[in-house]
Amino acid sequence: MKNLLNNIDEVLLMGPGPSCVPMEVYRALSCSTLGHMDYYFIKIMDEIKNLLKELMRTKNRLTLPVSGTGSAGMETCFVNLIERDDPVLILINGVFGKRMEDIAVRLGAKVDTLEFEWGTPVMTDQVAEKLSGSSYKIVAVVHAETSTGVRNPVDAIGQIVRESGALYLVDTVTSLGGIAVETDGWGVDALYSGTQKCLSCPPGLSPVTFSDRAVQIIRERRVKVPNWYLDMNMVIQYWEGAKRVYHHTAPINMLYGLYQALLLIFDEGVEKVFERHQAAHNRLVAGLEAMGLEMLVSPEYRLPMLNSVKVPDGVDEAAVRSKLRDEHLIEIGAGLGPLVGKIWRIGLMGHTARIGNVDRLLGALKAVLL
Repeated sequence: MKNLLNNIDEVLLMGPGPSCVPMEVYRALSCSTLGHMDYYFIKIMDEIKNLLKELMRTKNRLTLPVSGTGSAGMETCFVNLIERDDPVLILINGVFGKRMEDIAVRLGAKVDTLEFEWGTPVMTDQVAEKLSGSSYKIVAVVHAETSTGVRNPVDAIGQIVRESGALYLVDTVTSLGGIAVETDGWGVDALYSGTQKCLSCPPGLSPVTFSDRAVQIIRERRVKVPNWYLDMNMVIQYWEGAKRVYHHTAPINMLYGLYQALLLIFDEGVEKVFERHQAAHNRLVAGLEAMGLEMLVSPEYRLPMLNSVKVPDGVDEAAVRSKLRDEHLIEIGAGLGPLVGKIWRIGLMGHTARIGNVDRLLGALKAVLL
């Protein structure tokens, strides 16, 4: 029987995720599988927690990678904190804010939203006005909106949320490992991310962290968490303590990969990693503008790791992406929602965020457009 794996192209991943994976992570994934209750594997689990806490800038005891992609992390945060009829406010300026709304509605919350034009940030004055007249259990926002390339002012929003007394829930799927994430400094109570973006590990795990206040709310729920697999009351018993309680079979080799990916970030130096992302972004923007292309997001709100570029009039954006993939072995992303057909999304995440990759893309894009 023909094995399709023998003919996979080595594609430069410059879309909205996944990102390129370093060889060290591939080697880690291929290490011998241990049992999920093996004492040596438990040592690795503990080191992963410590590394995540340091990268997330938090002292939260409940910090661990959920067995599932970033969307599982999103659902973990909502399903553990929401009970039916809880008032929740979602701040939306892209696809993933809308996804937050969908999950909260499915859980029976009373959901309010503040929506902003895609490609623009959440406006803090409107958040303050909304919270001055209403009381919420949770206020949720996306830090790095992957569908648009906007960086939301999560620090300023956090100050407003703290004054209201609500729990603060933040999506850092695209930001963790690419720009600073200050969980404790921003007053965040629940935060989730994903491995496939700036952590440069294949998709399959979702780092999450919960504040002590959030943990107390989870423990004092009126009814059980409705999702057994993501119930933090149960999962934490597997991830904490000298004697672990079996909950589910962890994805052993994926956790090896995450462990190695985190070590690479700290070996390079976290601040140097951030600087590398910014330098790659600056090179990309300069090159695109030299070609006459325009960015979607204003400079002060742009993410270095996700760059939205306006498609010129008369250009078939899908054909350009196809030619980049087929002729140059480069992947970039398309627009979503109201931005379908209007933008390309270029990812500079993790291992991908390097000047050489930017120059390769700029040369290929110029050739395709000409």
